Amino acid sequence: MALDELKSALPDYAKDLKLNLGSVIGNSELPKQQLWGTVLACAIASRSPRVLRELEPEARENLSAEAYNAAKSAAAIMAMNNVFYRTRHLLSDPEYGTMRAGLRMNVIGNPGVEKVDFELWSLAVSAINGCGQCLDSHEQVLRKAGMDRETVQEAVKIAAVLQAVGATLDAEGVLAEAVATV
Repeated sequence: MALDELKSALPDYAKDLKLNLGSVIGNSELPKQQLWGTVLACAIASRSPRVLRELEPEARENLSAEAYNAAKSAAAIMAMNNVFYRTRHLLSDPEYGTMRAGLRMNVIGNPGVEKVDFELWSLAVSAINGCGQCLDSHEQVLRKAGMDRETVQEAVKIAAVLQAVGATLDAEGVLAEAVATV
């Protein structure tokens, strides 16, 4: 199982990440589509080749073709939106917030899966990318659709753990390369 591979690859100093990885994915109470869509979108957003390589096959196995593509779409569109809206929010000139975005975002209106699932995946990716405006927007849509705070937090925990696992494994890979060249 890919989850076991990732856990065993983590160094001893990251024991908490090993435990959390098993907990947030292995013991998640999210429905299968919400869980594996969140995992796939966050694995992509983590920018860690190792995390994506390990988790993508299991995500593909647990998602319909439509959900698989929608999770990838959530990661893609939020990669753009998180930069755009975070920048608009961070600029001190409020005039940018009144300007038309002029960016295509059609997939948000028609993601090919239940809107609530796509919103959850978008929220999780926004957590990794650090866009407060997008986090608020997606959280509000989810709450209006009846999703409880525990489910929202579950997706954010998956995002946090996958981001940390990716950063740790990528750093260990670089350090191992450095030692090998000495």
